[in-house]
Amino acid sequence: MNPVTAILQRNLLNYVRSKGRVFGALFMSMFMLVMFSFLMKSSMGSLDAPMNYLISGVIIMSVFQVSVNNSSDILSDISSGYMKEVLAAPVARTQISMGHILSGAVIATLQGAVTMICGIVLGLRVNVLQILLLTAVMLVSAMAFSAIGLFLATVSRNSPAFQTISSMIMMPLTFVSGAYIPVTVIPGFLLPVVYLNPLTYTTSIFRYIALGAHTLTTEELVEQGMAFSISGFVITPLMGLVITVLIGSFFFVLCVRKFNRADFSVIRAAAGMRGGAPSRG
Repeated sequence: MNPVTAILQRNLLNYVRSKGRVFGALFMSMFMLVMFSFLMKSSMGSLDAPMNYLISGVIIMSVFQVSVNNSSDILSDISSGYMKEVLAAPVARTQISMGHILSGAVIATLQGAVTMICGIVLGLRVNVLQILLLTAVMLVSAMAFSAIGLFLATVSRNSPAFQTISSMIMMPLTFVSGAYIPVTVIPGFLLPVVYLNPLTYTTSIFRYIALGAHTLTTEELVEQGMAFSISGFVITPLMGLVITVLIGSFFFVLCVRKFNRADFSVIRAAAGMRGGAPSRG
């Protein structure tokens, strides 16, 4: 069996068996869906389809969070010693990285699909073509986010550090992406962060599809936060998707380089520390 496929199947099976992770992810998605759908709908009355606007932001946010968080699986493999067994096989480390990125992306896409189905029940109005396009965007963006998450995991090298680093990065990126708070009301001094945030462009293309905004002019897209004017240059939703792919590719190269140079024997020894003292054989 192809190593990438084997890692994908294993991680999917581990995720399904982890009932707590599945329930927690679904619960948070449902909570955010209900809260934004009913508590903030009145504040979006100026939009033609406020439910599509709000729910699409929640869906892509769940994809982002699941993609990054699932990257911690590789840390569990390292600390348990499983990674050393994998590396003993004739498998390139690049394939291991690809397997973990792909598994994280597939899990996040499935999570996003379930959230989208619940969103349709709550008032999201999309046709079959839109559903297919939204699913494709979820998968592409989840690949980029998984690459970012895997890079953070290889840098942090242990679960507590990963949780701290990922939280410090995910929280700011979430609130300046336009998923929860429209980009048009974000203070000007934060706009450079907005434009450097890949989640901004993912949210943009996701809403562009969910709202059927292909009939809008460029000026209208900018007014609704689905396109961005930077010194007169307009980044359209499709251009934003390309930017997301490029950012994901950049972090994929970084995480592969970092992963290829990682010394797992050192990490394993650190994982064997108990009570502040090294374990003795």
